[in-house]
Formats: sequence, structure tokens, C-alpha cells
Amino acid sequence: MAARTHIVTNQPPPLTGLDLFATDRALVEAVDRHVGQDLRQEVREELSGLGRSAGSAQVREWAAQADDNPPRLRTHDRYGHRIDEVDFHPAWHRLLGKGVAAGLTAAWTRPAGHVRRAAAFLVWTQAEAGTCCPLSMTHAAVPALRTDPELAAAWEMRLTSMVYDRGLRPAHQKAGVLFGMGMTEKQGGSDVRATTTVARPLTEDGTYELTGHKWFCSAPMSDAFLVLAQAPQGLTCFLVPRVLDDGTRNVFLIQRLKDKLGNRSNASAEVEFDGTWARRVGEEGRGVRTIIEMVAATRLDCVLGSAGLMRQAVAQAVHHCTHREAFGGPLVDKPLMRNVLADLAVESEAATTLAMRLAAACDDGGDQERALLRIAVPAAKYWVTKRCAPVVVEAAECLGGNGYVTESGMPRLVRESPLNSVWEGAGNIQALDVLRALRREPGAFDAYLREVGAARGADHRLDRAIRDLLTALADLEGAEAGARRLAERLALVLQGALLVRHAPPEVADAFCASRLGGDWGPTFGTLPHTLDLASVVERARPVA
Repeated sequence: MAARTHIVTNQPPPLTGLDLFATDRALVEAVDRHVGQDLRQEVREELSGLGRSAGSAQVREWAAQADDNPPRLRTHDRYGHRIDEVDFHPAWHRLLGKGVAAGLTAAWTRPAGHVRRAAAFLVWTQAEAGTCCPLSMTHAAVPALRTDPELAAAWEMRLTSMVYDRGLRPAHQKAGVLFGMGMTEKQGGSDVRATTTVARPLTEDGTYELTGHKWFCSAPMSDAFLVLAQAPQGLTCFLVPRVLDDGTRNVFLIQRLKDKLGNRSNASAEVEFDGTWARRVGEEGRGVRTIIEMVAATRLDCVLGSAGLMRQAVAQAVHHCTHREAFGGPLVDKPLMRNVLADLAVESEAATTLAMRLAAACDDGGDQERALLRIAVPAAKYWVTKRCAPVVVEAAECLGGNGYVTESGMPRLVRESPLNSVWEGAGNIQALDVLRALRREPGAFDAYLREVGAARGADHRLDRAIRDLLTALADLEGAEAGARRLAERLALVLQGALLVRHAPPEVADAFCASRLGGDWGPTFGTLPHTLDLASVVERARPVA
């Protein structure tokens, strides 16, 4: 008979076997809101299938295996031939295959494609975020390639395929392909115009050879890459295949894999081009304009990824506190813990609601929606990704010491949480992009005002925040030093407007009182105690 001290009590059951889509009320409501009645049931069933997979014990085990066994670089084979291949744990391939099969690269060819894909991306991030990098870049490569109809015709069908066809072979022999990208270099970072990689024309039909070093090249096992290089007429976008049409390997020299804080299951590399064959995408000297749609799409994925990480962290925290007892009752019923959980839940729902609204704008494609995306994507990328790390860390603290133990899964979320703020342009880049849109594209702010204006009169704190924002925007001269504050306010007002229109009153009230009304402290758990916090926490609880 076991000693009494060996009997396990007061520990929550594992949070597995759960549908991560159907148990996320804010996400389900957003999908219903943005998907037409004729598609709603189909999309719900599709997302629930992915949600059950993402929440299964099997996928959680694969995620842990992929994280515990990072990719390894093999520069040469046993005979000394240069091969530049990356070996991944089998769990990585299983996870990536499920992501491709779920349509995470197929938004451009499906009805309501961006909304259903955004919801799926948010769900799948909670399983293992590392695989989301190649899925994101493959998805985002489509609009860049569409600037060249010939390239789009050759590649788009395979880019949007729902078949994961691993292995390095000529693209025309594969049922599906993955794309990566390589823009940043060690001397320039986000200043891509400082690129020193040189492109020398080979023929008049748009083929070149590249020479240079890319400091960050994501997912180097991909079938092709979009890169920037200096052509005779200036910075230009190029497509670099790993394997040429005749089956020979292109010159793609992987110098090393980065040893990263998080996102460890995914490979990020330094690569060198030395006479590397490339095909021009778009016009010479128009590289940034060509690739900007890809950047916008991956930035939105950063918002979605952060929203997914927040949701998983909050779900874990609420689940733990629901089943854990202390000081005479469940933790979730203790006023102070309830305040913390409610505060985290509000942040998570605001992120999800905003991210899904932007995905819906991508599906619409009209001029006003495109104008809204021009200002809202960098503002959301700035704010939501920066909120991710403090949310995840606070959620881990809700588990106490248990949340600091790797087996809980929380440390992996903590290590992952800063990443989306860094990728695709860190905070300053996003804030400056917001400022650029305000100065150069008045239609963008007009579209933003129409969006937030739809909620005017519903909450006095939101109305005041809109007036204060207009005052701040009256004079943009010398505004660079305050660009971060401006991006933050734009994002908060937009989140508030969306929640007032679409969220339950208790969630919108908590958001407006704290984030817009100023009745809030500098840490989570400082919401006004007079709010209906119990209902906010219950809404965030991951139950069917």
C-alpha cells in the first residue's frame, strides 16, 4: 500500500483530448461573424477537426519531441560531397504535414480562405509554433509571385497544395512545395536597402546569379526562397530554387543554424550564395514593392501566432486554477486570482478579435479593406506581439512552481512568446510603418476611422479615446519619437471598438475600463473589482 505522502491529490487533470477550436468562444464567434451562412457549418467542422488534433495527447507528444530534438545541419555526405541538408526529428514532419493538410498554405484558393486559415493558424500555433514559420512563408509567397504571371502559373498550384511532399527534388516533380525567405543581412538587419548581395544578369529572360550572405534565412529545408539582392537597377526580388529543373542542387551553402531562445523545432540559418541561380520576380529596382505583400501577410501571421500563444497560456492558467484548491477553496474563486485570470482573458480575447477582423479584410479585398490593413496590420503587429510575452509569463505564474517546470508546457510558451515581436520587423519598424501610412496614405486613416466609428456612442470611454487619438494625430511633424505610443493607441482603440460591437458586455466593459479608461495598474490583476470578472473568466475556460 502506498504511503500517504505518495498519494497524488489537488493536481489538475491534463488539459488534453480537447477541441482547441470549439472550446475557444471568442474564436468560434469570430469565425461565425466573418464566414457566410452557406459555409459556416463546413468551416466549423473543418476547424473542429484540426482543434481536436491540436489538443490531442499525441500531437502534444510530437510537439515536445520536436522541441526537445532541434534540427541538425549536415553540410556534407559520407563521401565528402557538399549537400547542405537539415535533418529534423520525425515529429516535426508529422506536425508540418498536418499543418499543410489543414489548409494553412491554401487560403488563396478557397472560399473565405483567409478567415478559415487564420482560425486554423491560431489553433495550430498552440500545438507547436515552430512549424508555423514555413507554413506562413509558403502562404505569403503567393501574392509576391503573382506580380509575375509566368512564375505564378509555375508555382502557385504547388504552393497552395494541401499535400506535404518532403524531400529535395525539382519542384515540377512534387505534389506540394514550401517556400522560405531571406532578406536580412548582418550589416543591415531590418534596413533591407543596405543589402550587399549582388545579382548579375545571365540572360535577358530574367535569370541571374547571386553572390552574398544572408544572416537570417528561415526554414532552409524549403523548396524555394524569395530573397532580395542588388541588381544593376537597384534592390530586386528573386526566386531561388533549392533544386534546379534538371535535378542538380543549386548553390545554397548553409553555414550554420542559429541556436535560438525559442522556436527551436524550426531551423533558421545563415546561408551563402556563390554563383547561385535565381529568377527575377517583378521589375529590377522594385524589390521592396514586390515583396511587400509577402511581408504584410507574414506580419498578420505574427499577430495570429501571438493570439494563439496567449489563448493557450490563458486556457492552461484557467484550467489549473479551476481544479487547484488553496486556502479553503478553488483558486479560480479567490478574488485576487480571479482578477488576474480575467485580465489575461480580456487581453487574449482582444488579440483574437482583432486578428480575425484583419483576416476578414484580406478576404474582402476591397479598396477600403485594403486601406484599413495598411494601417491596422503594423499597429496590430506592434501591439499584440508585444503583449504576448507578459501575458504568457503571468499565465505561467498562475501555475506557481508547476508552471516553471518544462513538463507543464508553459516554459515552451514562455520561450516562444517574444518571437513574433522580433520577426518581420521589430517594434520600431512597425511603429514607423504606422507613421508612414498616416503621412502618405490618408485613405488608410479614413478607413480606420470608419471602422472605429461604427462603435461610437456605445461606450463613453471608447468615445473619449477616439477623441484623444484625433487630437494626437492633428500634428504629425516630429512624431517619430512618439511613434510607439501612437501605434499602441491606434491598436487599443481598434480593439476596444471591436469588443464593444462584438464581445459580451462584461468583456467589453473590462477592456474599456482598463485599457481605455485608465482604471488599471501596470501589472495584470488590477482590473476594477466592481466588474463582472467571474463571467469573463468563465468565458475563457476551455470546456466543450
